[in-house]
Amino acid sequence: MSSIFSFFTPKDKKFQPLFEQAGSNVKKIAEALLVVVTTPDLEKRKEAIKEVERLEHVGDDITHSIFIELSKNFITPFDREDIHFLASAIDDIADYIQASAVNIELYNLTVITEPMVKLAELLVEMCIDLEKAIKELRSFKNIRVIADACVRINSAENQADYTCNLAIARLFEFETNAIELIKQKEVLQTLEIATDKCEDAANVLESILVKNA
Repeated sequence: MSSIFSFFTPKDKKFQPLFEQAGSNVKKIAEALLVVVTTPDLEKRKEAIKEVERLEHVGDDITHSIFIELSKNFITPFDREDIHFLASAIDDIADYIQASAVNIELYNLTVITEPMVKLAELLVEMCIDLEKAIKELRSFKNIRVIADACVRINSAENQADYTCNLAIARLFEFETNAIELIKQKEVLQTLEIATDKCEDAANVLESILVKNA
C-alpha cells in the first residue's frame, strides 16, 4: 500500500511541510473570523480582524514559498499542476475570509446575522477537515481520512449555499434599508465564496487520490 501511495514520502522535505503550514494557517484564519462575527465587544472584533489580516499575509508567504520551490524543483512529490492548484485554492480561502472580515469593518456592519455566524462556523469545520486531509498526505496510510474529509467539505459547501441563498432571499423580503441590504448581501456572498474555495481545495485532494490510487 505504501508503494502505491508514495507521492508524499518522508524524502519530501519541501512541499509537505509547507502545505501543512498552509493548512494550519487557514484553519487559524477561519477561527479568527468566527471571533469577528461572534464577539459583542467591538474592540475584540477589531483585534480579531487584524489577526485575520496578519494570518492572511502569513498565508501569502507560504504560498509564495510553495511556488518558489515549484520553480526550483523538477522532481515533485505529485503532479506539478496539483501542487499549484492546491496552493492556490488554500490561498483563495484565506483571501475571501480576509475580505469578509475587512468588509464587516469597512461597511461598519453593526448587525451580524445568524446566517453570517453559520457560514463562519461552516468555514471553521471545513478548514479543520482540510488541515486533517493535508496532514494525511505525508504518509498516505489513512486515505479514508482524506476521502471522508472531502465528503464533509462538499456537504458543508452545500449547506453554505443554502444558508446564503435563504439569507439573501429574506433580506430582499424584510430589509427596508437598501444600503443595509447591500452591505449584508456583500458580506454573505463573500463568506459563501470562501466556502466555495474550500470545496475547490477538496476537489484537488480528490484528484490527487484518483491519480495516485
